Amino acid sequence: MLVRPAFLLVPAILLTAAAPPEPAPEPASVRVRLVTSAGNITLALDARRAPKTVANFLYYIDDGRFEGTEFYRSSRRRTDPRTGLVQGGIGTDARRILPSVPLEPTSRTGIRHLDGTISMAHGLDPHSGAGNFSIMVGDNPGLDARPGNPGFAAFGKVIGGMDVVRRILAMPTGGGRGVMRGQMILKPVRIVRAQRLDGTPRPSGRPKPWLLQMPWHKK
Repeated sequence: MLVRPAFLLVPAILLTAAAPPEPAPEPASVRVRLVTSAGNITLALDARRAPKTVANFLYYIDDGRFEGTEFYRSSRRRTDPRTGLVQGGIGTDARRILPSVPLEPTSRTGIRHLDGTISMAHGLDPHSGAGNFSIMVGDNPGLDARPGNPGFAAFGKVIGGMDVVRRILAMPTGGGRGVMRGQMILKPVRIVRAQRLDGTPRPSGRPKPWLLQMPWHKK
């Protein structure tokens, strides 16, 4: 009778030893580099204050979902065309999109839309974040949360290549409609590669349909 408990403990110990280790948490600040046709942009993402938004952005990075996409929008302030924002990401390419994440408003994170800040765009749901982003040129306090308006989720800043961002802002624009009327970059800036510089890549594991080569597309 005394042998049975000892025997039962053995598999429990083995199961504990065989359990995979928990993934290491992201560093408080995660650097990523966007290699574009206009030059490189290096970002520092604030994983401590905006963890869900940063995790979402890193899934796009680690999956390669931003590679081959573009900076497609330049929104210049009428009173000072040297300021505004540039926007890039997957655009309307539904093949690259991941499930939206809950919005982390500036009222919660304390990250404001100041010069060089990167912010996640949202889709039809203003309380979510998706696969497009904007970089501020000059301060844009109108994008911060305020009563009755959740604003946008700022989640990091440019730490290298702000001159590239300003060049993108100054590029000729036209087309578009609605709030983007006249703001579409006529020769969009290609995002050749997007790579993380800190931490361990953590792909989402989701399908990558944009990589499929259909028979009728073969040369």
